[in-house]
Amino acid sequence: MFFRHILTRVQWLPAALLSLPFVTGQVIAADSADDVQSGWQMISEEERDQVFAFAEDYKDFMGRAKTELSFVTEAVRLAEKAGFEAMPQTGALRPGDRYYDVNRDRTITLFVVGTEPMAEGFRVVGAHVDSPRLELKGRPLYESQGFALFQTYRHGGIKNYQWVNLPLALVGHVDKKDGTRVSISVGLDEDDPIFIIPDLSPHVDADYRNRKNRDVIMGEELDPIIASIESADDSIKASVLAYLATEYDISEMDLVSAELAIVPAVAPRDVGFDRGMMAIYGQDDKLSSYTALRAILEQKSPKRTAVAFLVDNEEVGNINNTGSNSDYFVDLLAELVYREKGDAYTDIDIRRALRKTKVVSSDVNPGIHPTYPGVWESGNAPRLGFGVNLKLYGGGFNANSEFMAWNRAYLDDSNIAWQTATYKGRASGGTIGSSLSRRNMEVIDYGVPLLSIHSTYAVSSKIDVHMLYRAMDAFFRYND
Repeated sequence: MFFRHILTRVQWLPAALLSLPFVTGQVIAADSADDVQSGWQMISEEERDQVFAFAEDYKDFMGRAKTELSFVTEAVRLAEKAGFEAMPQTGALRPGDRYYDVNRDRTITLFVVGTEPMAEGFRVVGAHVDSPRLELKGRPLYESQGFALFQTYRHGGIKNYQWVNLPLALVGHVDKKDGTRVSISVGLDEDDPIFIIPDLSPHVDADYRNRKNRDVIMGEELDPIIASIESADDSIKASVLAYLATEYDISEMDLVSAELAIVPAVAPRDVGFDRGMMAIYGQDDKLSSYTALRAILEQKSPKRTAVAFLVDNEEVGNINNTGSNSDYFVDLLAELVYREKGDAYTDIDIRRALRKTKVVSSDVNPGIHPTYPGVWESGNAPRLGFGVNLKLYGGGFNANSEFMAWNRAYLDDSNIAWQTATYKGRASGGTIGSSLSRRNMEVIDYGVPLLSIHSTYAVSSKIDVHMLYRAMDAFFRYND
């Protein structure tokens, strides 16, 4: 059965490979807990087809949603197709109403009104839609040695050396003083040119070979080449400015009020003979945000009002008015409770609602690596293909034990593969969970494991992505 599934998706395999047994995740994880099972072993052939179909939708979405701006645009498109409408400014809300609210083009909240009063609490899945990337500085354009380049800085933590010799795209917009906005996308279509940050060749890099890890390429060296044809009458910088004026009607000073990102111009691709994994830029954490989006679109008339909160700026500390530390989200929930209670609403109503609200804060984790397994303690390591990983960080960051048990109940009732993740020693990273728990909501942090997080091409397992979607759907529906 397994081979039939592979052969429908792979045109040719060497005969030698066909004679070898594929090693299942359960065998690979022999040194993990006895009750942990590969997600692939838990599903039928029909469910396997659903997993692969879901992955195709995910790849299609991720090929367009490179930044938080494009994620929100694509999310609105899917939401409206599913019957969601922009939240009206006034009016009562009825059970089954399906609305979305966009905060400054960079954060989106979708909700389905439940049959129980909203003052009794919400069911919230939260995730972030920004990913590590390069951004243009306010005055980015300069020339050097006959090339025109853009100066950049980094949004979130990256390994600089991963961004050289890679096809890059320029995406985003420019806001002009007259109030108009100019959208820019160069490098994602097949016929577009791409940009590139060239590395030094091994013939001339002797003076740089003693650099270590993160400093192999310095941050200030991450400047992509954007043009190279010298003009007989003008400088190459002037030629680029003339092109921007002709093509986009923007000036050099307009770049001061721009949000332009440099992102990998690589399409999502399947990984492996069996096509069980996917390599995609931006899966931290558009993966969790996409599964949350798909889960909220499935809700029709939940008991508790279901909410998907997909937010910006987690990679830089949840800051600004589009990050999870902003009052935006609590203000929105307060607005919903007010719409329900009318003039009888008081501040204590939203505070009581928050106290009764249950939250899944979803984000990805590094998965155990086949070449470097020693960075994890194997018994507490999340493994690709083994489903949702419940994060047990310790140090006061865990969900309390009763809420952990509550989540285990609906995961097991829905036959969802899950595992746990606890870092070995000291590790870095964060989520939006602390922003929500400080508002007195009950929060658990879970996601799925990836390989090469924060790289230009992270790797996920198709079964994990589907299990996370199913977990979020079960969370919204669970009647405790």
